[in-house]
Amino acid sequence: MLKVKTIVVILALVLSAVSVGFAGSVADDWNDYLHYIRIARLDLAKGYAQAVLSANPEPVELLKLSEENPRGYDLLLKVIEERPDAELTALSEQLLDIIEKGRFIRRTDPKVITTEIKRLSKGTRPQLTAVKRLRNAGEYAIMYMLDAMADDSRKHELPNITLALPKIGTDAIRPLTAAMQMENVAVKAEIIKALGKIGHSQSLAYLKYVIENDDSADLRQLAEKSIRQIDPAAINLSAAQLFFRLAESYYYHAESLAPAEDAAFANIWFWDSSGSRLIREKVDRSYFYELMAMRSCEWALKADAGFGRAIGLWLASYFKAERTGVSMPNYFGAGHADALVYATTAGPEYLHQALARAVEDRNAYVALGAIEALATTAGEKSLLYRLGVEQPLVQALSFDDRAVRYSAAIAIASAGPKEKLPERSLVVKNLAEALGQSSKDVAEGPDKWNTEIADSYALRAAKVMLKLVETQNPVIDLSDAQNTLISATMDNRPQIQILASQILARLNNVNAQRAIADMALDETNAMGVRISAFNSLAVSAKINASLLDEGKIDAVYSLVSSQQADPQLRSAAASAYGALNLPSRKVKNLILDQAKS
Repeated sequence: MLKVKTIVVILALVLSAVSVGFAGSVADDWNDYLHYIRIARLDLAKGYAQAVLSANPEPVELLKLSEENPRGYDLLLKVIEERPDAELTALSEQLLDIIEKGRFIRRTDPKVITTEIKRLSKGTRPQLTAVKRLRNAGEYAIMYMLDAMADDSRKHELPNITLALPKIGTDAIRPLTAAMQMENVAVKAEIIKALGKIGHSQSLAYLKYVIENDDSADLRQLAEKSIRQIDPAAINLSAAQLFFRLAESYYYHAESLAPAEDAAFANIWFWDSSGSRLIREKVDRSYFYELMAMRSCEWALKADAGFGRAIGLWLASYFKAERTGVSMPNYFGAGHADALVYATTAGPEYLHQALARAVEDRNAYVALGAIEALATTAGEKSLLYRLGVEQPLVQALSFDDRAVRYSAAIAIASAGPKEKLPERSLVVKNLAEALGQSSKDVAEGPDKWNTEIADSYALRAAKVMLKLVETQNPVIDLSDAQNTLISATMDNRPQIQILASQILARLNNVNAQRAIADMALDETNAMGVRISAFNSLAVSAKINASLLDEGKIDAVYSLVSSQQADPQLRSAAASAYGALNLPSRKVKNLILDQAKS
């Protein structure tokens, strides 16, 4: 008994000691966390990590602690990289998030930035420190540097600020190029010179735009000089071409155009002409590249309204941005139309550009958006448009995403092609496959395919197939889809059953007509389905005459002659029976059976 009490007391003392240790200052807990990682006491390290987090430390303060102990910071990163313990790794990742938040807060602090801009004019040594800190601030420093450059009361600082401007590096380019819409010629000249010194290709389009459009000969000359510093060959390309090239780089997520990695968002910069200063819009990182691709396309069209390729890429970029599922940014404004509205307005040529790109990239969402827009607005010639030797919509029939394949087939079939179509068998194959997708055998997968989508495509395929046979389309022969259509008469979706029977009624085939009769005679089917099937049987008989065997004819006759059958069903069966135009024997029997004498 004494031993048990002793153990309890010892445990209490141990727990008390640990809790006191964990309740120390953030600095002490941080150092203890690193110490126990170093000696591989991960159980204790977890406690001190939790203690740091529970203290809710200021991000900048924790950043300072990490900077005071670089080796300790490396230990933190090592834990995250090697993951020796799941719980410790999770705690360490939370600590790193706080540190990175502190790094972001410190580098974007307006007070720090404005102080460092003033420090640029305090002498050689302070200037070196200021440039280093402004480079760390990156794009956030630019708006304050430009404000200072435009301030007449700070003209004495101008030489030092302009000297520092290109030293900010590539992070400065997006805000600097946005600021090139300013009217201050002197400051704009310094921006142009800075872009040349930074030397990155993303500036080329904006510089060429100055050459093509600016009223100032001095600015045009400076822009040409800067282009030659970056890429002399670019001088021979138009601004529209260069903007399009930049848009493609954004569209394909060029690493050199990546936003800063220390924030969960990215910035898109605009020039506020009323306030004569830069403003920024925070956007979700998931679609930053696509939004910038759209802006670059817009600039291409500003540079050359006839540069149509920019429209196709703009549409593809918008669809790609929508694919993220994130709400569009605030600068789009209330009531901004979605991508499909712009796509249906754009016209077939630009939609085919977007579709061709999506097919090449295997991007199902963009391809599907372009196809659905084409199906809404385009006729046969527009749908089968050629880009060089390629037909994007025809290529989409072999896409690896079923929604794209089905939509392409439905679009082509909806247009009712009259001219020779070598890929007509692919159209029929995809229509049949779409029709055969049922709620029983479809599970949601990585392509977001589910029962609702399957039902939608089955219905769309059935409707367009009915249109083809009703118009007796000379190009697309649905005979190859007959087996799928026969199976559809036994589907558990009444609307699919009815449409399948209506399509089969127009196929001149024994099995097609017999499948309709089976559907009509099947007592497990809903009454409305059976009545519709008899109506289809009547249509089939009128077009193709009777193709039924004696057994089925007798079954139909039995229903017609039955006084217990539903009157509507009996009437529909009688219409079908009459349409079969059989020898008079059965009709004679029907008449005599009801005779009174």
